[in-house]
Amino acid sequence: MAQLFFRYGAMASGKSIEILKVAHNYEVQQRQVLLLTSALDNRSGVGEIASRIGMQRSARAIQAADDLFELISKQKSIAAVLIDEAQFMTKAQVLQLTRVVDELNIPVLTFGLKNDAFNQLFPGSEALLIYADKIEEMKTLCSFCGRKAVMNLRFSNGQPVYEGEQVQIGGDEAYMPVCRKHYNQPDLVALARRTSINKE
Repeated sequence: MAQLFFRYGAMASGKSIEILKVAHNYEVQQRQVLLLTSALDNRSGVGEIASRIGMQRSARAIQAADDLFELISKQKSIAAVLIDEAQFMTKAQVLQLTRVVDELNIPVLTFGLKNDAFNQLFPGSEALLIYADKIEEMKTLCSFCGRKAVMNLRFSNGQPVYEGEQVQIGGDEAYMPVCRKHYNQPDLVALARRTSINKE
């Protein structure tokens, strides 16, 4: 029985490496997967899934207006659909994925952030938390203290940023995973040092 999975975690929790691993595991069994990612994520180029440890693979870039049920139903012999940056999907697209699972009997595994840098749910993540059959947290450590990171701290010029646009594409130069305590009280010396390292 196919299911809709949502695996979420803070920045640097290994989501992209996990999706690449899952794709590899299917493919060594001669089972075809459809890799999708948001067209908004252009850090490594549009339509690229890239991990921080250097692994990278092309995927189909999806826009908010794309009908995912229609797109997937046109594919042949798909064993699973794997979606990176799932937080950027719309609620309508998540509902389309439920149809893929329920009507086409194709498992869909989605990977993404749960909350944004201001601790609001992304639209795609909120819908997945409601409609996914299985939800799993991928864990990583706080950049300051080593406790479990549950939030993403956005920073600029060595200072934390607590307001702005929900979507600002960036990686280690703009975000770090943090615990709740250090989201509210970041170590400004360590933050300034990290900013200077990223500029080198």
